Amino acid sequence: MRKIIYWVHTSIDGFVDGPNGEFDWPVMGPELSAYSENLDKHVDTLLFGRPVWEMMVGFWPNAESITDDPHTAAFAPFWRATPKIVFSRGYHGDEWTSRVISGDLARQVAELKAEPGQDLLLTGGSALAGALADLGLIDEFHIAVHPVVLGGGRPLFPNPASRRGLRHVDTVVVDGQVVVSHYQPLARSAA
Repeated sequence: MRKIIYWVHTSIDGFVDGPNGEFDWPVMGPELSAYSENLDKHVDTLLFGRPVWEMMVGFWPNAESITDDPHTAAFAPFWRATPKIVFSRGYHGDEWTSRVISGDLARQVAELKAEPGQDLLLTGGSALAGALADLGLIDEFHIAVHPVVLGGGRPLFPNPASRRGLRHVDTVVVDGQVVVSHYQPLARSAA
């Protein structure tokens, strides 16, 4: 069974973007880039909610012509070559979208996880991650906490359906400033 790995950047006050949707605050130093690239080695499919997809498709197809950042140079070819699934009720895809999932989230994601292949990487965002976590479909959480207070924006887990227990696996400090914690969900007890 394939796992869903959730990889996300957040501020210390728990927001995945700023009050006006800004995402200019994460700093991808060499150690954080290496952490991200290591996650990429274990996956063969990328998952996105529509808001993150629109940001990604606006940058990664031609990323090397926009910046000479080493992380960009390493990730852009992987992003272009890897199948990408977008979750959206109203979006029908584009030239970079391999598939759109719009129906029964629990059923379609369970089927996706049962397909042969490597793990699936859900990158960024919060609404899709929150919905998948509520359904018990996220297997690993990798949360990079950056040293910034945003004062508002989209929360890391908006409106969770219930309390969610996680087991700490590991924490590292990268680039002398970003705290990356790895968690796995605790098994839900039968009531």
